[in-house]
Amino acid sequence: MSEIRNFTMNFGPQHPAAHGVLRLILELNGETVERADPHIGLLHRATEKLAESKPFNQSIGYMDRLDYMSMMCNEHAYVMAIEQLLGLEPPERALYIRTMYDEITRLLNHLMWLASNALDLGAMTVFLYCFREREGLLDAYEAVSGARMHPTYYRPGGVYRDLPGQMPKLAESRWRKGKDLKHMNRWREGSLLDYLDAYTEDFFHRVDDYETLLTDNRIWKQRTVGIGAVSPERALNLGFVGPMLRGSGIEWDLRKKQPYAKYRDLDFDIPVGTNGDCYDRYLVRVEEMRESAKIIRQCIAWLRENPGPVMLQNFKVAPPTRTEMKDDMEALIHHFKLFTEGYCVPEGETYAAIEHPKGEFGCYLVSDGANKPFRVHLRTAAFVHLSALDEMSRGHMLADIAALIATQDIVFGDVDR
Repeated sequence: MSEIRNFTMNFGPQHPAAHGVLRLILELNGETVERADPHIGLLHRATEKLAESKPFNQSIGYMDRLDYMSMMCNEHAYVMAIEQLLGLEPPERALYIRTMYDEITRLLNHLMWLASNALDLGAMTVFLYCFREREGLLDAYEAVSGARMHPTYYRPGGVYRDLPGQMPKLAESRWRKGKDLKHMNRWREGSLLDYLDAYTEDFFHRVDDYETLLTDNRIWKQRTVGIGAVSPERALNLGFVGPMLRGSGIEWDLRKKQPYAKYRDLDFDIPVGTNGDCYDRYLVRVEEMRESAKIIRQCIAWLRENPGPVMLQNFKVAPPTRTEMKDDMEALIHHFKLFTEGYCVPEGETYAAIEHPKGEFGCYLVSDGANKPFRVHLRTAAFVHLSALDEMSRGHMLADIAALIATQDIVFGDVDR
């Protein structure tokens, strides 16, 4: 008799953009997955170790590059940890701006997730729609920081600068001219807040379009319903957070359970699933996009009515303005010392966590009183979720592996820290 053996194959490493350089070693019985062994380390950049060799304020840019789909949310946890050790309370306007940009970041992440998930399962149109909407939000990033991907906008004590009074307009080019250019600039006649107000009002219709294409689509449901189902008890045992946990029916969200920034003062709901499969996690993330747009609109209304400072007037942690720096010798010294030596943080340890688009993102920070952290450890959601991939994939078909990787919303900068 012929010997029947399981077949072992590599799934990846590939896809160097969104999900990252993931290598899975799959043990297959025909096309049924018996075992999935994730191999990580192909992107390891030693972010935590590098942060320990630099002054506190010079590592904010490293945080952007962890989950490079959720830039400002990464910054938020790190900056909050520094503020807790320093005993700083940012101005109220800065907290509202942080809350608004956290939700803009959530939209950016979920749009990227929906685009790549749909493309992984063969749906091309949604990919193009989502990237169209992402462009508008990246313009909002660029308006406040000058960068579209890695803004380094949050700083201990507040944010880098206030929201601009004039939204930059798109320039004429060989692809954009005449009526087309005028139509594309129709929301950019006023301030950044006016632009975001118009954008979010339109965004609800865009989410409806995504649902029209996918939610009741027979092929989409065949690829996602019942795939990677995780019970509520098992989801807790595996350490799931964010949409992975809420998709299994557990209503846990740090914005409600442990409010930070200005979430305590805002009105929003926490979507939860019932079956804990890929389809429920899709529905949770789509509904989260609507809730994020609602939060952004509430922040816009408050920010319009309440001008004020966005940074503490403390030159030990915040730089003086350019005008002050060029007029006053003492301000110049403050500027020079801040950007070369940074500031010494009192001895102690702290943990700051936020509700990242992928789940709980925490920063454990230890200071020994120097101007550099003694220890930085980051608790990221993707690392925890990836460890459950073996259990989620057993008994499924080889083609379902793409759906399972997509539903976990893995970004490898988040895993290989």
